[in-house]
Amino acid sequence: MRVLVALDECRSVSRAAERLERSQPATSAALAKLRKYFDDPLFIRIGGTMQPTPRAGAVVAAARDALRIVNLQMTTRREFDPVTSDQPVVLALSDVGEVIFLPAILQMVRMRMPKAAVRSVSMAAGDVTLAMERGDIDLAIGYFPDLVGRMFLQQVLFRDSFACLIRADHPFKKERLSIQEFTRLDHAVVRAESRSEEVFERYLARRKLKRRVVLTTPHFASAPLVVAQSDLVVTVPEPLAHCFAGGSSNVRVVGLPFAPPSIALKQLWHRKYHNDPRNRWLRARIFEQFSFRRGKA
Repeated sequence: MRVLVALDECRSVSRAAERLERSQPATSAALAKLRKYFDDPLFIRIGGTMQPTPRAGAVVAAARDALRIVNLQMTTRREFDPVTSDQPVVLALSDVGEVIFLPAILQMVRMRMPKAAVRSVSMAAGDVTLAMERGDIDLAIGYFPDLVGRMFLQQVLFRDSFACLIRADHPFKKERLSIQEFTRLDHAVVRAESRSEEVFERYLARRKLKRRVVLTTPHFASAPLVVAQSDLVVTVPEPLAHCFAGGSSNVRVVGLPFAPPSIALKQLWHRKYHNDPRNRWLRARIFEQFSFRRGKA
């Protein structure tokens, strides 16, 4: 199409080639292919210039219209309007992530994207990778150690730590465990898909500390129920511990006998969508939403 328009405007193969910044033989070869395709000479040399045939006149007019549309689409910057967007916001969240992130994100989306629904999904790491590549998931938020490599970009939202939960009327009455109490008490351990427990277990291994584990479960939701009806202690991410304690009078938070490890909670996105206006808008709003936690840290 560009060759046709250039030939029509320059009426010379050599001048058209200069405008297109290509060689004259290449431009002549392109004209030959066009003549064969349209079964028409398209441009005929008359009086030292290339004059268009009637067929060329119609084709060039269509080519100009097509190029104008293409150029407009390529040069116009797409903007994202959150008020009119009804595309669902899809987030990969663990069960911990839903407790920590989902209420605040839902409130933000409802205020700023009133027509958009929010979907939280939980799936295996490999499935999350493929879904983010396809654009089925906008962001993964939380602790996702498997989403690594050059295809994923990430931003730390804030850092958090760990705390313990015990029964409210547990025989242990202090606000913080000692090393002796930590190793003596029976523990419940949550090994969920979020894998945040791995951070704590590696920390204990480096310090050569061992717990008496009598229960292992893949679900955080059952932890406060088990603790409330036993003498077990469970270590969970600190915001989750306070959430459970705040929602129940049967459990309370106690501190660990050492400075617990921190865990970086992040938002991650696929490189394909790094410059996508909607994805960029979502990332910026979510980063703003949790600025108070960064200040607290």
